[in-house]
Amino acid sequence: MAELGSKGVTAGKIASNVQKKLTRAQEKVLQKLGKADETKDEQFEQCVQNFNKQLTEGTRLQKDLRTYLASVKAMHEASKKLNECLQEVYEPDWPGRDEASKIAENNDLLWIDYHQKLVDQALLTMDTYLGQFPDIKSRIAKRGRKLVDYDSARHHYESLQTAKKKDEAKIAKAEEELIKAQKVFEEMNVDLQEELPSLWNSRVGFYVNTFQSIAGLEENFHKEMSKLNQNLNDVLISLEKQHGSNTFTIKAQPSDGAPAKGNKSPSPPPDGSPAATPEIRVNHEPEPAGMAAPGATLPKSPSQPGEASEVAGGTEPAAGGQEPRETAASETASSSLPAVVVETISATVNGAVEGGSGAGRLDLPPGFMFKVQAQHDYTATDTDELQLKAGDVVLVIPFQNPEEQDEGWLMGVKESDWNQHKELEKCRGVFPENFTERVQ
Repeated sequence: MAELGSKGVTAGKIASNVQKKLTRAQEKVLQKLGKADETKDEQFEQCVQNFNKQLTEGTRLQKDLRTYLASVKAMHEASKKLNECLQEVYEPDWPGRDEASKIAENNDLLWIDYHQKLVDQALLTMDTYLGQFPDIKSRIAKRGRKLVDYDSARHHYESLQTAKKKDEAKIAKAEEELIKAQKVFEEMNVDLQEELPSLWNSRVGFYVNTFQSIAGLEENFHKEMSKLNQNLNDVLISLEKQHGSNTFTIKAQPSDGAPAKGNKSPSPPPDGSPAATPEIRVNHEPEPAGMAAPGATLPKSPSQPGEASEVAGGTEPAAGGQEPRETAASETASSSLPAVVVETISATVNGAVEGGSGAGRLDLPPGFMFKVQAQHDYTATDTDELQLKAGDVVLVIPFQNPEEQDEGWLMGVKESDWNQHKELEKCRGVFPENFTERVQ
């Protein structure tokens, strides 16, 4: 008891507080059970709802603002490390080294200034704004308790007045307690009735000022940062002019889903490979009859159906069994042709040679022209390209729209995919010609 008294708390005060809590608890139970009426103030309840909503929105804004500041700080660190990397790779004898170093320093200072101004003009204002909510929230809760005390005192006074046996002394004391409880409640209620609507209306100006500050600071930051970036770009252009012969060319990549290759040149295969050198084919076709050597018998061409059947059926004479006259005629005819004749084989003729008939093979894709075999692995860089492994056989087919074909690219379907699916739409794609070698 001595310790309680030294702290300004007496046993009587503690007992009084305990009695108040019991009385409030009993009153709330009676109100919930409907055995006692409860004082209602719908206007004040609406103010409390607005207060809670305002507190929730402010707390979220404060959290998001802190996240934004953390992101600014992280971006600052990333930018600082990027500039440090630039200074490390920037060799001492390159022009503009000092300017690049100065730009990096200014870049660092600009990030620091931006972050600090955000803290001063946005975050601290946000903290001040939210700092008033805990006190008001506490007063709202206290008002609720005083309202219960007022209702309890009112009900006690009414019960004494309606009792059969009236005790005037008790009635007078109850009336005195009722007046006191009512006065305490009304004082708190009036203050909150004025403050809550005012606080609710202040949110508009606060939000406007906060976001204007953030937007203005960010705008100025990006303007200053843009100047620094322009200065850095000028320094790098100066470096490029001095070392222009060693510039690195950046090749544009086609967008996903592009129907054609966008004039993109295929990557060259490894040097020294057979596919590294473009394949040149010479077609030794016989001269017209009037220009052939007298008495010479020209070799037959497999362009006629019947003769193609002989070739496919194995009736073609062996190289060693060819007559001397035919060999001489062939050499004479080939020597009179141009050095290089571009060979074009139609799908019908090719089908006749492979299948033994002029109608084409049923087990080959429509429009099949010839076969090629991948000499090197090729990694597709777009959805319309074929992924090739060395040794893959590809059945070459024509482009649906010849205008979409780019130089150095062919359209085809891998033989394994065609044998499995028999669906061109699902399997076909383009591939670089110089990664392959024609086999048929």
